[in-house]
Amino acid sequence: MTLIGPQIRAARAFLGWSHSDLAKHSGISVSTIKRFEGTQSVPKNRMNNLEAIKQTLESHGIEFIGTENNGPGVILHKIEN
Repeated sequence: MTLIGPQIRAARAFLGWSHSDLAKHSGISVSTIKRFEGTQSVPKNRMNNLEAIKQTLESHGIEFIGTENNGPGVILHKIEN
């Protein structure tokens, strides 16, 4: 599944993360994250950056649901320590 900008913004909001927080955890620059979030479709960039963001958010309890054109969203699951 690929992500769209609103899903990344929603995932950050669920986690209470700033752009800087996501950048620190994912190793992706703040400017790239902001560019991805500014799109309403799948961001046009290197897919490895998008995958790093996706994996980072998923490792912190985010589940991405739907597709770009059919009910895209996010769910926050509790992570057991």
